[in-house]
Amino acid sequence: MDKIPSRSTTASLGPDAEKDVDSILDDPELEAKVWRKLDLWILPVVSIFYLFSFLDRTNIGNAKVAGLLTELHMTPKQYSIALTVTYVPYIVVELPANLLLKRIGPNVMLPSMITLWGVVTACQGTVKTYGGLLACRFFLGLLEGGVLPGIVLYLSFFYPRLRLQTRVATFFSTASLAGAFGGILAYGIIHLNGQHGHSGWQWIFNIEGVITVFLGLVSFLLLPASPDSVRFLNEEEKAYVKVKLVEDGVIEEKYDAFSWGEVVKGFISIHVLLASTLFFFGGALLYSLAYFTPSILTSLGYTASKAQLMSVPPFSVAFVFMMLTAYISDRYHCRGAVTVFGSVLCLVGFAMFLGSKNHHVQYGSLFLSIPGAYILPAAVSTWNANNAAPHVRRATAIAFGFIMTNSGGILSTWLLGGSLSPPPLYTKATKTLLAFSAFMGAFAVLNMVYLARENRKKAVVRADVSREQEEPGLGDRSAWFVYSL
Repeated sequence: MDKIPSRSTTASLGPDAEKDVDSILDDPELEAKVWRKLDLWILPVVSIFYLFSFLDRTNIGNAKVAGLLTELHMTPKQYSIALTVTYVPYIVVELPANLLLKRIGPNVMLPSMITLWGVVTACQGTVKTYGGLLACRFFLGLLEGGVLPGIVLYLSFFYPRLRLQTRVATFFSTASLAGAFGGILAYGIIHLNGQHGHSGWQWIFNIEGVITVFLGLVSFLLLPASPDSVRFLNEEEKAYVKVKLVEDGVIEEKYDAFSWGEVVKGFISIHVLLASTLFFFGGALLYSLAYFTPSILTSLGYTASKAQLMSVPPFSVAFVFMMLTAYISDRYHCRGAVTVFGSVLCLVGFAMFLGSKNHHVQYGSLFLSIPGAYILPAAVSTWNANNAAPHVRRATAIAFGFIMTNSGGILSTWLLGGSLSPPPLYTKATKTLLAFSAFMGAFAVLNMVYLARENRKKAVVRADVSREQEEPGLGDRSAWFVYSL
């Protein structure tokens, strides 16, 4: 649902723009041109960011089946510890990174992070001891932590709320591509085993790390800081973006300055707390499958190299599902319904894996659970970003959500990585993820009910009070800010 429109919205139109606000907003040709340009210039860059962020964080799963544990003399418990070590700094850095993004400039901060974590990824291919791997995983988490919440916040600088999920899903869909592409890439790379004295798992880290560094350096030249600094938009087009964001309640320039009070409001808003529960369950589902799908496939009887290839089809299906559900969500304004749909797919998929001993059925279950788990982050993160304003409150809500996502990720490393739920059945882990799927659907419905009730209250206020009479600076608590369902 949109923010209640106000054609009294004003914005600087620049020296070359003579149209008034009404005519700018009612120009469909200008509208199509602006969003097309942003989609062509910004989306590919942030999508590549997230593709390699996810690939470089989860390629340790490919390295595991390619001999990492054997050569470093690691136990499954030590593998889980290595994954956990990544998440601790990742979680700690998310909120401060999001609060600093606008101050430092996303055009500097995001490329710097991708370049540096690429260096660390490549260094993982040189480690000779378990301690060296732990050190690399720590710094990988430290440098990657601000990327995902930073990209979501960054896109909200350019797109109004009801155009956001398709864009968020576009870059999120690269996570499923990372699963597919990572499997194909790992299949090819492990055949370099023994070349120049490096094992196959070392080549996975070395090659993917070098590619990331190159992309990070190039992105310094490509990424704009804000709509005002976009080189490929003229003054009229920049004005259009700014007017749309102000009208939509995404930016309120007088109230966008940093305030600890806004940080607190970002943490304690009821809909943010409900969304954070969704983030936790979604994180456990997503990272369980992202890290352990190759291991699950080897437990079904596939060889290490064949497991890499067999992971490609379900992740490819996930990509298609993500884009379709994002389009439906933006078109019909149904963030919550898409979240429920994703949770149902997971529920059915995990039930199939748990209830059958047939390996073909268990493999087929991944075509439901993986798309379901990958639909959820885009829907929930967009839902969360849509319903928080002004800037500092939104930055806090986004960061808090991903803190919870990665807390779920920590749990996932122990669910499938240790002795708690050993292969090939992973019984306790599957039961837990099955329950999380059900809880996620239930909390999504609860959030929809709460937001609908708040919208009804706001409608009553709007009937009795004018916009000018309302207390300024309320952000998403304004009666004229209608929550997305």
